[in-house]
Amino acid sequence: MAPKKAKRRQQTEGGSSNVFSMFEQSQIQEYKEAFTIIDQNRDGIISKDDLRDVLATMGQLNVKNEELEAMVKEASGPINFTVFLTMFGEKLKGADPEDVIVSAFKVLDPEGTGTIKKEFLDELLTTQCDRFTAEEMTNLWAAFPPDVAGNVDYKNICYVITHGEEKEEE
Repeated sequence: MAPKKAKRRQQTEGGSSNVFSMFEQSQIQEYKEAFTIIDQNRDGIISKDDLRDVLATMGQLNVKNEELEAMVKEASGPINFTVFLTMFGEKLKGADPEDVIVSAFKVLDPEGTGTIKKEFLDELLTTQCDRFTAEEMTNLWAAFPPDVAGNVDYKNICYVITHGEEKEEE
């Protein structure tokens, strides 16, 4: 499943004018809910006042005007839902370069084999930081099955993250 999503992301990065094609319907619905929460006065545009109000509801009461202006200026014009979605799309499509991701995996591969034991990666991803669910792990191993020795090719994972599809076998 992961390569399919990555492939869709790659196709839209080429400059699709339809921002809605960058996301699945469930994601669009979640962003719409977030937009509605932020648009405090319900006028369809996120303004400085909307930002100030929503930040206040989260306990941030002393936000400077300059900070709010900087947030609003990240958009090229008034922030309606389409602009809001476009801003998220631009932020999300900027994955780290492949070499940066590979370097992160290399820390876990002191012998430099290009692989990591499935059990080790499984334990890391389910017990550390932003923990993967059982379903996410099932999807990961379906997309990137380990070899017969139980090794996972992390360079292939990095390639798919940054390019959107598996490398052709050479």
